[in-house]
Amino acid sequence: MSNDHLIIFDTTLRDGEQSPGASMTRDEKLRIARQLERMRVDVIEAGFPAASNGDFESVQAVANAIRNSTVCGLARALERDIERAGEALAGAASARIHTFIATSPIHMEKKLRMTPEQVIEQAVKAVGWARKFTDNVEFSPEDAGRSDPDFLCRVLEAVIDAGAKTLNIPDTVGYSLPGQFGELIRSLRERIPNSDKAVFSVHCHNDLGLAVANSLSAVLNGARQVECTINGLGERAGNAALEEVVMAVRTRGDVFGCATRIDTTQIVPASRLVSGITGFAVQPNKAIVGANAFAHESGIHQDGVLKHRETYEIMRAEDVGWTANKMVLGKHSGRNAFRSRLKEIGIVMDSEEALNAAFARFKDLADKKHDIFDEDLQSLVSDESAAASQEAYKLVSLRVCSETGEIPHAELVVSVHGEERSASATGSGPVDATFRAIEVLVASQAELQLYSVNSITTGTDAQGEVTVRLAKSGRIVNGQGADTDIVVASAEAYLDALNGLYNKLERAHPQI
Repeated sequence: MSNDHLIIFDTTLRDGEQSPGASMTRDEKLRIARQLERMRVDVIEAGFPAASNGDFESVQAVANAIRNSTVCGLARALERDIERAGEALAGAASARIHTFIATSPIHMEKKLRMTPEQVIEQAVKAVGWARKFTDNVEFSPEDAGRSDPDFLCRVLEAVIDAGAKTLNIPDTVGYSLPGQFGELIRSLRERIPNSDKAVFSVHCHNDLGLAVANSLSAVLNGARQVECTINGLGERAGNAALEEVVMAVRTRGDVFGCATRIDTTQIVPASRLVSGITGFAVQPNKAIVGANAFAHESGIHQDGVLKHRETYEIMRAEDVGWTANKMVLGKHSGRNAFRSRLKEIGIVMDSEEALNAAFARFKDLADKKHDIFDEDLQSLVSDESAAASQEAYKLVSLRVCSETGEIPHAELVVSVHGEERSASATGSGPVDATFRAIEVLVASQAELQLYSVNSITTGTDAQGEVTVRLAKSGRIVNGQGADTDIVVASAEAYLDALNGLYNKLERAHPQI
């Protein structure tokens, strides 16, 4: 790998999924993985195979499907974890095992209850176990940002000798500052005798809002892999945002002296896909992918852009995938035209049955609104994928009465494990009444943590996309629904979240 190539390691499917409520199904992970491959991401960290059977199957499915990106599985420095990762990655065209162990004094003493010498020994063993499955082994010293630099040098020198080809330096708790973190990377590269035999990588968390800044500081000091996620998704405050890292390096190539191989026109489609699947909306002023990222309200700015774009824009909206294309099909359009437009925006249906079901939903939507946009299609296919999964609860019908001076009232019929049941309730508004009626039927006792409504497109006939977050017994799930009737969308989102609670398995979540 040339020194002017910056490797982009995407961990949306692993670390991004650790955001509360962001759990993804195997099929959803496959859709995102295919988009990441289309975007030419170098390495896709598909999951943590030892966490659960579901995680194992997801990593295995991604490994079997992806041909043009390296597929990576995470494993603790334990032989059983590494064997599980190796088994899941067996079908990959290019596989990597990423193993880790904590190296900070607080982690070694309080969590691992191991001495520094024991940690070095275990790290070396882990790399050796991983090399039985692949020569592409990555090692991470967890909580490196709070580790003793001298000890880091000893551990990293030992794992390079053992065969690790990538050394990932994580700021696990988002504690570092850019100057400090960049200096750490420079120092490690200079002090470790065999550092030239490995690629230095960074994995930064955003607790202080510095994940991208720390990552870029590391690149300036010789790191040649950045671990990041779409939209900065991740545990707590998230991870370094892929789109910001990539576009900073591309826009300021004069400073960084390296480049990625990313097809930047796929950034916005990837952002929309991840947002739609996880239910985590992108804030309008989010850099690169926010709705206002290329909008100009100020008259002075507008005048400048009209005269010469570069007066106020350092990037072209088209370069990151922003388009004004809209779906011009309607209820008289045929299946082939529908399939062609899906393909143009990066959606490939797995089977003819899935296409037919999505096409039927498209026809229903075309009866409700005149113009169908690409965003409508993304939502439509996401809904179809959810409908195809196991559903304990499904909305059959809903009737809501809401008028000035009267208490809102909802009546609904829900299929509960295949049996139709009806209920009614009153509430402070039509959505509240609907949720109360659902609870009359299912008695989930779940806590509603989030209720969010976003318009998928413009216009009064736009679909409303609703996200509901429920928590119960330590489990947190997001549910989504989309419809031109916002109350129907709300009911579907609530039931989708209940299905998530019903199906969700307990999983281990490592932090790196």
